[in-house]
Amino acid sequence: MNDILKKVGLFGIVPVVKIENADDAEPLAKALIAGGLPLAEITFRTDAAAEAIARMAKAYPDMLIGAGTVLTPEQADSAVRAGARFIVSPGFNPRVVKHCIAKGYPVVPGCSTCGEMEQAMELGLDVVKFFPAEASGGLAVLKAVSAPYSKLKFMPTGGIDAANILTYLKFPKIVACGGSFMVKDALIKAGKFDEIERLTREAVALMHGFSIKHIGINSENEETARKTAETLCKLFMVAPNEGRSSIFAGTEFEVMKTMFRGTNGHIAIACNFPDRAKAYLESMGIEFDESTAKYDDKGNLTVVYFRDEIAGFAFHLVTK
Repeated sequence: MNDILKKVGLFGIVPVVKIENADDAEPLAKALIAGGLPLAEITFRTDAAAEAIARMAKAYPDMLIGAGTVLTPEQADSAVRAGARFIVSPGFNPRVVKHCIAKGYPVVPGCSTCGEMEQAMELGLDVVKFFPAEASGGLAVLKAVSAPYSKLKFMPTGGIDAANILTYLKFPKIVACGGSFMVKDALIKAGKFDEIERLTREAVALMHGFSIKHIGINSENEETARKTAETLCKLFMVAPNEGRSSIFAGTEFEVMKTMFRGTNGHIAIACNFPDRAKAYLESMGIEFDESTAKYDDKGNLTVVYFRDEIAGFAFHLVTK
């Protein structure tokens, strides 16, 4: 997969934006970034698209900006000149796709049939836009076509909202989901960028699903650990579960048999997608100890510790 599209996948959600007035570009970009999503697909549904891309790219050079609803090679060129780093089209237009490939533009064409998907694969693409997603059968269709097209991944768009986006994202063949539910036309036109920021933050929080998995308590030795675990089990009426290095009191407390990570102990943060959560937290300034990273048999991150403590606690991400 192209590096740009891998980065899109780490963001998980692609705000699909229609801008009527290029003056809205910068405050919109600011709202998306503040909401935890420095990414946007600016659609060529209006004459302001190229100018909006240019203004966003100039004001926020680290923002990942794509161009959507690209229908011609000329629009693709215009978008890239303005600062777009990937191209998305609603349908599979061989002329547009071949032009983007020849120019080296990452391109995600819309495909809703097996024939279109095969044409995309024939041209060497491994990611396509599934559009319109819900109207074309939704996740059930994606699961069905993923069997014969096992190397193809999807970016579903159309009918994606807060009610179903997490269900889509949990399917491993989905790179990211496109949606307009946090960047509705009416909100942009009304200048309600605080509301856009709020909706974006809610969407990002929904995707990550952060929660405390357990709290780790350090002990000087195994005997002390056993006493602590017995006390916690008695107080909170939970059962012990002993392992080689620790004793769990229920699922909430992990009593370590030694002085483990963290001055005061450690806190495990559960999340839906550790790879995406790690990328998000890195954008917030958190650094990770890569030597602690663990992966499943498919190469997906499952555990990783922060490099630095917070209030004397070591923190680590873990898959829900």
